[in-house]
Amino acid sequence: MENADIYATVIRDAFEDYHARFADISRRARLRFETRDWAAARIDAVERIELYDQCIAECMLRLEATLQGRAHDHALWSAIRDSYERLIGGLIDRELFKTFYNTLTRRFFATQGVDTAVEFVALDIEPTDAITHPVERHSYAVSELRPVDTFTRLLGDYRFDVPYAHRTRCAAAIVIRLQDDLAHWGENPVRSVELLETVFYRERRAYLIGRVFGEHRFSPFVIALVNDAGGLRVDAVLTHRADVVHLFSYSRSYFHADLGTVGDAVVFLRTLLPGKPIDEIYTVLGRAKQGKTERFRTFFRHFATEKQELLTQAEGERGMVMAVFTLPSYPLVFKVIRDRFAYPKEMNRAQVEAKYALVFLHDRVGRLVDAQPYRFLRFPRARFSEGLLQELQETCANGITEDGDDIVVHLCYVERRMRPLNLYVREQSPEAARLAAIDYGQAIKDLARNNIFPGDMLLKNFGVSGHGRAVFYDYDELCLMTECNFRSIPQPRHHEEEMEDGWFYAAPNDIFPEQFPKFLGLSPPLMAALKSAHGEIFDPAWWRALQTQLRAGEYPDTPPYPDALRLA
Repeated sequence: MENADIYATVIRDAFEDYHARFADISRRARLRFETRDWAAARIDAVERIELYDQCIAECMLRLEATLQGRAHDHALWSAIRDSYERLIGGLIDRELFKTFYNTLTRRFFATQGVDTAVEFVALDIEPTDAITHPVERHSYAVSELRPVDTFTRLLGDYRFDVPYAHRTRCAAAIVIRLQDDLAHWGENPVRSVELLETVFYRERRAYLIGRVFGEHRFSPFVIALVNDAGGLRVDAVLTHRADVVHLFSYSRSYFHADLGTVGDAVVFLRTLLPGKPIDEIYTVLGRAKQGKTERFRTFFRHFATEKQELLTQAEGERGMVMAVFTLPSYPLVFKVIRDRFAYPKEMNRAQVEAKYALVFLHDRVGRLVDAQPYRFLRFPRARFSEGLLQELQETCANGITEDGDDIVVHLCYVERRMRPLNLYVREQSPEAARLAAIDYGQAIKDLARNNIFPGDMLLKNFGVSGHGRAVFYDYDELCLMTECNFRSIPQPRHHEEEMEDGWFYAAPNDIFPEQFPKFLGLSPPLMAALKSAHGEIFDPAWWRALQTQLRAGEYPDTPPYPDALRLA
């Protein structure tokens, strides 16, 4: 069709502009790391997240100016799609280009469900693991007699404008850790290593990511670098898949990595993390929209194959703000905002959406689940269980539309499904429950040190990940730590006053940490374990001291691995 090629070129150029600007921000991460400018790094992270919608809006304005009265012409857009597909056909990252195009059409046409006439159908998108282009990497044969020399050279190949505190000593520490971790491979287990050329940055660390090979097997190999007052040094070496999975967790913020192409890097990372969903790999690389597309594709393909399985209410206590449903055979939950909130909830829908937006832009430090918003998801009505459909119709009527044989959900937040912590501690052995209670306390500390107060600290609002970590997932009362007023409980003037409920005034932002034990619902042994490990969280002075640090711009370091993995 006339001009379809022109408009397709405009859209392709708009995505390439987005990709270039995304790369510009990602490249700043090296400078932030070298200068230890962590505040600027946090600003960069938000700017990069917001860039996609900004570039979409700019492209829409350009198209509207040229399309004019034909901006909503289906026939023209169908021709644009076909022209666009030809234009990007040979590119490694063509699926990212398609996702950008789909975002444009969905906003022009306010699409509910999928409009096959004008957009690329996510279920037909080619799987990334079909990519055969090799990602850029460094390879090293490890000297059996002088392995330290190999790793000294390896560290030197990744250049920073800051000196190592002692490069040879760091290399020796890497060798020792590899020998310890891979001793079960036999004598002199390491034959070679390969690392991606691109350095990955997040929070206060730079990561060299790759694989270590023995004679018959390989393992993930991640070197974590820190830059502190003493200079550059290796802080940790990760070789166990579980530790690397956690590094790439859905509860962590996105890496800044200057990747020329993304799909080939995703394919490489899947060799390290074979069980990790591809959508989460795209997302943790900062490609959240592509992650959403991949999540949609893989879920609805599974949904179509399990034709008899019904969507049902998720396990756990019924939430006052969200209706939560799931497909039992698939590890996702869908959260829909209710029309009205039961007492004592006092927020409104807009405030709940703002809380989720805050988490999307905030550093999640491994303790906040990544909740992706989806608009106008279409499900067959027959696939809802009777109880779930009744709940949605009665409590979420303003957020759904019944369209023939389908239910269209206007907005839902999609998260990885986890076992609610309150159920987990009842089901596990006493020792597993004790460890979970202790990690719950660590989660509270990690969030607080990153300027997040959960608001509602009940165990039902935390889930347990597949690797046993406590992760917060209920955001309607979440707020910034610096907005809270942490108070000690006043001393009553007389016994009668002490016996009265609510005998002292509490403002909406007043928090009384001494009262936390009363509401958590932990058994006496679990509460004792929590207090022994993290008693500070019940002390108002601890919270106020941390607030002072945060207000001064001093964010404590929160490593994404346990202290046991840090090198001496």
